[in-house]
Amino acid sequence: MNIGFELSSMGIRVDKNSLEKQLKEAGAEDRKELLYHKMLLNDELPLTIGGGLGQSRICMFFMRTVHIGEVQSSIWPEEMVEQFRKKGIEFL
Repeated sequence: MNIGFELSSMGIRVDKNSLEKQLKEAGAEDRKELLYHKMLLNDELPLTIGGGLGQSRICMFFMRTVHIGEVQSSIWPEEMVEQFRKKGIEFL
């Protein structure tokens, strides 16, 4: 297969104010209803998420997985988990 694959990332660093500003500037305030956005805006998440993504992406590459949930435990919307389960893909 001849496709690009990101092996590393510096993580996500955003706070409530910067997220609101970014969504407003992008004309995407409807995204406030998405799970991650909603949880961040309700102070239910830490302000930084990162540190293990690069390791997980390398595991994905060598194990030939399609979703990071196959190599990294996390919380995913139940609809997403079920959608992938139907395709034979199990999340941790």
